[in-house]
Amino acid sequence: MPVVKLNNTYLERLTKTDIKTIRDNLPMMGSEVEREEADQTDVQFFPNRPDLYSAEGTARAMRGYLGIETGLPTYSVKPSGMKFSVDPKLKSIRPYLGSAVIRNVKMDNAMIESLMGLQESLHWAVGRGRKKVAIGVHDLDTITAPFSYIAAERSTSFVPLDYSEPMSMDRILAEHPKGKAYAKIVEDLPLFPLILDAKGNVCSFPPIINGELTRVTEATKNILLDVTGIEPRAVMVAVNIICAAMVEMGATIESVDVEGTAVPTLAPAERTVSVSECNALVGISIDAKEMKALLERMRFGAEVVDADHVRVTIPCYRADIMHDHDIYEDAAIAYGYDKIPASLPPTFTVGKPHPVQEIYSLVRSVMIGMSYTENTPFTLTSGKVSYEMMKRPENPAALHVLHPISEDQTIIRTDILPMLMDSLSLNRSRELPQKIFACGDVVENLVTYPKMAAASIHNAADFSEIYAVVDSFCRMMSLTYVVRESSDPAFLDGRRGDVYVDGKKIGMFGEVSPDVLVAFGLEHPVAAFEMDLSGLL
Repeated sequence: MPVVKLNNTYLERLTKTDIKTIRDNLPMMGSEVEREEADQTDVQFFPNRPDLYSAEGTARAMRGYLGIETGLPTYSVKPSGMKFSVDPKLKSIRPYLGSAVIRNVKMDNAMIESLMGLQESLHWAVGRGRKKVAIGVHDLDTITAPFSYIAAERSTSFVPLDYSEPMSMDRILAEHPKGKAYAKIVEDLPLFPLILDAKGNVCSFPPIINGELTRVTEATKNILLDVTGIEPRAVMVAVNIICAAMVEMGATIESVDVEGTAVPTLAPAERTVSVSECNALVGISIDAKEMKALLERMRFGAEVVDADHVRVTIPCYRADIMHDHDIYEDAAIAYGYDKIPASLPPTFTVGKPHPVQEIYSLVRSVMIGMSYTENTPFTLTSGKVSYEMMKRPENPAALHVLHPISEDQTIIRTDILPMLMDSLSLNRSRELPQKIFACGDVVENLVTYPKMAAASIHNAADFSEIYAVVDSFCRMMSLTYVVRESSDPAFLDGRRGDVYVDGKKIGMFGEVSPDVLVAFGLEHPVAAFEMDLSGLL
């Protein structure tokens, strides 16, 4: 969870109350005060509330919670007359663009720090480290409309932020601190995303760095916002949150024509919710009028429809509201969790471990005893990691995600080992040896079953080492096994084997193929094995 640094004086000015009151009530809104200093308060917010990642968003929510200013914030958006064109070549690179013109900005140092902090927090929470969404903020008065979002040659040069001389985009990736930090997002692309003004001036090289020309300072009066990404909803979430925060600063918002569509609208959404369902789920007893008042404190618009229903208007920055239950949660926060009566469950049961969890517990004991460290990879992965990089044929039994939010999360995992290889790739800078394992559910043909895998990387990792580990594992798990020659392309020919129990193949092991090592960017030998645990149930 991100820790947001809030300037005390600025926060007091926006909230219209003292810092002690703010600090006392922040935990009641579902956040945690990490550090209290004379001029700053560090607060940890949940990832589902990116609208709170700034002094402006925190103050807006706090004014409602304290009853200083309740109800739906309203945002007026008028056309700026400016246009943004999008190059069709970006379709396979970084296709989505959101924008806005922000005028009448009166920036002081606290505001600039808050805006930059919000930008970086959104890069983490919404943008997944800028890969999914990247944000650019520019001094509008230094550039000329219309603007264009193009796919440019990698040799294109401009002066990046914090530098004084032009650099090619390839050189920026190699030498600029931001370029080195985020190069992996774009380095394999044939063309690079670039934002230009009408005179050909470079505004931004998303998702890496802005141009020095458009630097935002205390003298900035008008801002051009650009948000690029690979997922359209996430792009507009970031646009809405930043625009709403800028309105709290006193700015006005104007829309930009992006390929014939005016963005943003900052329009609220509507949902009608049930009072009785809220009471049943939360464990309270309120009527429609009381629910209306609670939701208005949480900065929703609310209107009583009848005795059991309230029509709720959701502000544009609340991207976390996806179900009626999300609204009931906010009603509970406004009601006060400390005021909800405690009661015993109406039924009494005795719990016991699930058989699969008992197996996983035994696997953990065995592998930790052999000096392996447990890794916990995601359940969602991609065909690229699972099959292409492992040099294996695609598994037709894999369950695909219908509407994936990322190209990295397109299937439910069918194997554990590719995830461990990916983990080793992400930890190339760590000291060796690294010995990791993981156990968990996989899915094939809509059937869920347990698997485990282990991998060892160091200069001397070889077939003999992993054969010994497999032998110890099978003996500790009371498995009578035989080894037969394997044809698994993920392992090196002649240094691989398949594990059979009662005539059924349950796993494979060996030295990982050099082609697989290259695909994952690994420079040292890896010895690994993977086992199907379903026979132990």
